[in-house]
Amino acid sequence: MDQFHPRPANSSPLTPLTFLDRCATVYGDCPSLVYGNTTYTWTETRQRCLRVASSITKLGIKRQDVVSVIAPNVPAMYELYFAIPFAGAVINSINTRLDARTVSVILAHSGSKLVFVDYDSVSIVRKAISMFTDNMPKPMLVLVIDDGVLIEDSRGFECTYDNMVENGDPNFNWIRPVSEWDPITLNYTSGTTSSPKGVVHCHRGMFIIAVDSLIEWSVPKQPVYLWTLPMFHANGWSYTWGMAAVGATNICLRKFDAAIIYDLIDKHGVTHMCGAPVVLNMLSNAPGVKRLKNPVNILTAGAPPPAAVLARAEAIGFVISHGYGLTETGGLVVTCAWKKEWDRFPATERARLKARQGVRTVVFTDMDVVDPESGLSVTRDGSTLGEVVLRGGCLMLGYFKDPEGTAKCMRENGWFYTGDVAVMHPDGYLEIKDRSKDVIISGGENLSSVEVESILYTHPAVNEAAVVARADEFWGETPCAFVSLKAEMTGKVTEKEVIDYCRGKLPGYMVPKTVVFKDELPKTSTGKIKKFVLREMAKKMGPIRKGRM
Repeated sequence: MDQFHPRPANSSPLTPLTFLDRCATVYGDCPSLVYGNTTYTWTETRQRCLRVASSITKLGIKRQDVVSVIAPNVPAMYELYFAIPFAGAVINSINTRLDARTVSVILAHSGSKLVFVDYDSVSIVRKAISMFTDNMPKPMLVLVIDDGVLIEDSRGFECTYDNMVENGDPNFNWIRPVSEWDPITLNYTSGTTSSPKGVVHCHRGMFIIAVDSLIEWSVPKQPVYLWTLPMFHANGWSYTWGMAAVGATNICLRKFDAAIIYDLIDKHGVTHMCGAPVVLNMLSNAPGVKRLKNPVNILTAGAPPPAAVLARAEAIGFVISHGYGLTETGGLVVTCAWKKEWDRFPATERARLKARQGVRTVVFTDMDVVDPESGLSVTRDGSTLGEVVLRGGCLMLGYFKDPEGTAKCMRENGWFYTGDVAVMHPDGYLEIKDRSKDVIISGGENLSSVEVESILYTHPAVNEAAVVARADEFWGETPCAFVSLKAEMTGKVTEKEVIDYCRGKLPGYMVPKTVVFKDELPKTSTGKIKKFVLREMAKKMGPIRKGRM
């Protein structure tokens, strides 16, 4: 057998870009993108992507140059996930809710040569570039604009996105990767811990995660997919490319609004959508919500979903799948694979089981929960805490310009250390308990903020909840709960009532000592609560002088 080896015929670089070519052949006359009154077919989408790619190269963009995009879920944003790498460049999609200083840091750190800017983000990008020093090269700008929108000041822009479509070559021969390990994306982490890092993924990794994500979620051919998850969030969990593989109809959505989402579900017969648990919470708490006419599959991840929120959303008619991944994995690599026998359980038990993150996906190699000191697997008892470690083909190449950070998490023992704290249940299912920095140590006991939050979400008046540590002179740290109430309950619930409610459902050391009511909790654009902001608030409160359980 020694004579066998890879040959050119069986060694073509894996890339998700090939999905679009096949899709245009199989589903060419079928709708690809729907946005308001505009609908494109897959043939039109492929041609538009090729035209934009050729226009990008005409601007002098070379292979592996970084090209940034700051835009919501509009057709141009979707198309650029193919057009930019079609030009041989690396796509860097930027969170639309970042402040100008952070955008400036990302553009400078990435060395972006070209930025596609949605009209709603023009002022932010201009301010970001104005912060560049004189010796820093400024990227070229292209304006992305909706039909019918007028821009009074287009100074500094090379052209519009529509110009690039109109003037591009529809027969452009897109630039294939030399190696499947060539970079395709540069994503900056969401910043829930205040320090975003540049995550580099390759063509091979994105091909693997896209195919894996379709298999694991059992996505059928030609689904109707509503883009409630921002595409800039880990490349839409890989579904930017994946939906082309199955010839989906992509319903684009500029802004998240529960009423609009329900209208689009009815109008287009939406079958699939993704979102963080906050999306489930907003949909299930929307005024006048009624049971769906037809089931809608929702894939949720990004934070451990409270069982109470899962139960409310499923009561409306959403079919919820739950998983776990990071920007560094490019999508979900752990999912709560459902067992038929669980359907017989009461709703509360089903929700509890579904709140677990689950087992590794079909194509992913391995995952475990280990003691961070010894590296040994923790006892599978559902209570022993450890750190989640992963390994598989869709893991990032590393952090951009940060070899030390890369080496710290991608260790020589072959594991990627996530920084997430979890337990492993006897049945082999993983359950995230916290980020390592969110574990609260009270009187020497490690307690999970997620467990406290899950109880708070069962309170009938609570809309959102997040728990962080507050200094305590006696106990060291105690739980501090930040809570927003449902609109009709504002001002009708006291701190003592919330504490007493928790006391009846939690061990004494886990009961919040402090409850702070807020109109809304600070969140990233993908719905993750910014705990680092809440920790700063708790720090400014000062320590509790006389702690007691």
